Amino acid sequence: MKKVNLKKIKELRKKAGLSLEYMGKLLGYESPNGYYYLEIGRGKFTAEALAKVADEFKVPIEELFFVEGVAEMVTQGNKSLTTRDVI
Repeated sequence: MKKVNLKKIKELRKKAGLSLEYMGKLLGYESPNGYYYLEIGRGKFTAEALAKVADEFKVPIEELFFVEGVAEMVTQGNKSLTTRDVI
């Protein structure tokens, strides 16, 4: 099942130097709290909001998702490890 990658969205926002207030206004919120709640998972992004976020960060919308239950793979030398192996 695909889920919104909240960590990725936060990383992209910070990398772009955009504030919670700016993102909130972009999505039509009167305060930064509305967007903040989306970014921490307290609220749910709508398809329209995700499209706006992807446009703002200039990334394909698919980049804002991950597949639940699939471990991230990390390659180290010739051995592939899951994130559990390297933590």
